[in-house]
Amino acid sequence: MFGCKAKKQLVVRKADSTVTVAPSINPALAKIAAVKEKQVAFNTFSGRAKTKLSIDGKSNDVTLNIRIQHTKKIWVSITAILGVEVARALITPDSIMVVNRLQGVYLKKPFSYIYNYASRQVNYQTVESLLVGNPIPELLNGNSKVTTGANGNTTLSGNLQNIIYSLLIGPDYKVTQTSLNNAAAGQSLQVSNSQFIQADNRVIPSQINIASMVKNKNIQAELQYNRTEFNQPLEYPFTIPDRFSPAN
Repeated sequence: MFGCKAKKQLVVRKADSTVTVAPSINPALAKIAAVKEKQVAFNTFSGRAKTKLSIDGKSNDVTLNIRIQHTKKIWVSITAILGVEVARALITPDSIMVVNRLQGVYLKKPFSYIYNYASRQVNYQTVESLLVGNPIPELLNGNSKVTTGANGNTTLSGNLQNIIYSLLIGPDYKVTQTSLNNAAAGQSLQVSNSQFIQADNRVIPSQINIASMVKNKNIQAELQYNRTEFNQPLEYPFTIPDRFSPAN
């Protein structure tokens, strides 16, 4: 019993009266300002998540160990049965690198490689934001339409460079659902956040489901965080072994 870490308690989501927003005649701007104020701010983040990962229909149950240096890099170690590392990835605003230890191959591409699985509106900050439950920055703009729903929920919706988007925001100003769709280009991104917890004085979702599709390419990740920490010193080791060959 003494060796077990207590499970983080779920946060009861209710209207947040601590948010201070200057009066505005534009309800969209007022709501956006409140959402921005409640974003998770950090320098570093580390988390371990049990994950159901599916790429182009091939599904595996893995554990993702995620480390983020804000605005600079995302490091991911993917482990399978008995904690054996099967792959490691390093994502920066400019590049994506992956080593596949099972097959002895590596991938080294510009960040634009992600457009095989996501729309061109997705950038590095998009990926970082989704992993900690923050809204996609570009969607918090004054052109959004505001719709008030039941239980204190609000929807922000609009059109961003031919992408139809909507954000479902709870009474605590946390984003619960994100939807981006471009039917003509066969592109979509669907994200749901749930099971919110308190982590180092921050409220984040412990359950994050991400589904991204571009035509016949798709990637899905169902993450369930069981450990999270903010602003701790972190290392991001990444090397490509000499014996590894480029992946096709």
